[in-house]
Amino acid sequence: MGGFNILPPGVKNLLIINVLLFMATIAFQRTGLVDLERWLGMHLFTSQLFMPWQPVTYMFMHANFGHLFFNMFALWMFGAAVENVWGTKRFLLYYFITGMCAGMMHYMVIFLQIHPTIALMDQFLADPSVDSFRTFVSEYNGKYLRTDALQQTLAYLQQYPDSISQVIDNVISSKEAILNQFNLVGASGAVFALLLAFGMLFPEAEIYIYFLFPIKAKWFVILYGALELIYGVAGTGDGVAHFAHLSGMLAGIVLILLWRRGDRNNRQNIYYDDF
Repeated sequence: MGGFNILPPGVKNLLIINVLLFMATIAFQRTGLVDLERWLGMHLFTSQLFMPWQPVTYMFMHANFGHLFFNMFALWMFGAAVENVWGTKRFLLYYFITGMCAGMMHYMVIFLQIHPTIALMDQFLADPSVDSFRTFVSEYNGKYLRTDALQQTLAYLQQYPDSISQVIDNVISSKEAILNQFNLVGASGAVFALLLAFGMLFPEAEIYIYFLFPIKAKWFVILYGALELIYGVAGTGDGVAHFAHLSGMLAGIVLILLWRRGDRNNRQNIYYDDF
């Protein structure tokens, strides 16, 4: 067996694909040929923009250079060590499974947040009338529609009941706008899972925060996970998918524990087969 590979093949190829797609995204944006973020970023699964390949491809898309740089730096920093221990096959399997779980769990949270609004819209669209729209307006308390605009629409509809078809069109358009507004990009979910794996494999290793302050990997992972939970619950509105990060870590710990159990069982089987 060889020594530590500073750039193992799995990490290297992931870096190359991410950089190439980032460059392609910029090039296509300037030419106006294809909106790669639209096609490869991950949309809500009930959105018209959702495509079946997006739970994988969103991991290779990034919003800007800083987003790409820090994700790729973390991918190399933690991923290289993990791949050297696990091997390329298990490393890539872990990377993609945790990344996909992070994206899907992120949108499960989004779906639960918007479901009350979408349910009210569907209720009105199933039986459109002045009364049903009045019920919609009275029960709505979300953040995705302007309540003052809804009140104005209701007042207009009460004065001109024949305008119900226009209101139906507006509700349909608003529903589509809500469902289509979310677009998840970035490898952060899988990268946070790699951070979790690094902390479990090398708990006593020191990580330097801002390259100055040392902290053991196990405490760094716990601290970061706690912060992501706090930010996710608080809803900071910073545009960061905190629940995707946390979901990547949770998927990672489940997968690692399953593998550890399977590895122990395999070793027991080998032991008994040898005697």
